[in-house]
Amino acid sequence: MLLRFFMAYQTTIERPVEIQGIGLHTAVACRVRLIPAPADTGIVFRRVDLDNFEIEAHVRNVARVSYATSLMKKGVLLSTTEHLLAALYSCGVDNIYVELDALELPILDGSSQPFVAMLFEAGLRKLRRRRRYLKIVRPLEIEDGDPGKPEQVRRIGIYPAEEFRVRCLIDYPHSAIGREEIELAVNRSTFSHLLAPARTFGFLEDEPRLRAVGLIRGVSYQNAIVLNREGIVNGPLRFPDEFGRHKALDLIGDLALVGRPLKALVVAHKAGHALHTQLVTRLLADPSLWTETCAEAAPELPLGLRTALQASN
Repeated sequence: MLLRFFMAYQTTIERPVEIQGIGLHTAVACRVRLIPAPADTGIVFRRVDLDNFEIEAHVRNVARVSYATSLMKKGVLLSTTEHLLAALYSCGVDNIYVELDALELPILDGSSQPFVAMLFEAGLRKLRRRRRYLKIVRPLEIEDGDPGKPEQVRRIGIYPAEEFRVRCLIDYPHSAIGREEIELAVNRSTFSHLLAPARTFGFLEDEPRLRAVGLIRGVSYQNAIVLNREGIVNGPLRFPDEFGRHKALDLIGDLALVGRPLKALVVAHKAGHALHTQLVTRLLADPSLWTETCAEAAPELPLGLRTALQASN
């Protein structure tokens, strides 16, 4: 009943929290502060180093999707948003201001786990406005690659469902990864335990090329799984299929750019940020694919439980 009580209404966090670290690509120090926001605000980033310039977490502000998802509005850039957005979206935070003092969010340990810990520390507060969902009524599928070379084809699709689910498949020609697939219903509990700890990863042989174009300047063995041709350089893994779990995490972070909680099944086959955001763009451009609906109102919590919740916060 407690879950239904919160799901029926929009939420924000109870109190401000903050964290700091360096960017994966820029290596620039950044402080992130999460601030409660009123109903119908959505997720809004504020560049406090640029007079509190605001950038909404929406696909219309996507700037580029090479190795990370970046947002831009009126020339102001914001990079590597997906790990925080995945945590906010999966933990049911509808409205929040994200203040930061640099152009790239910190990579921290390479996962969403530190952001989830922040949200647990901040607490969740129910607002008086009903939560509005985007419920998929017709499927949408996108494919990229040469159909004559099946190993190169990438696909993503979104389908009707009564809850938010993701199915993510990856297939890397590396002995430590290979083919991995994960499917789950996404909520605060499943995300926190099954996806949030999964870290980003990369290949040692790609490092010179990426550094030459100004990327991964902040990478280290503490914030990414590093692989060479023989295997994993800095194990152990947190999950046997940590690579696939992290790709599912990235997918959820990009789906947050819908701007509404989803009732849908999203299936990604060797997809990446570009296909994720393309799906969101095409979905929102075609209202025949979805309907906006409110969650069924939950009964009021018993007085004793309401009191206990208020005391815990």
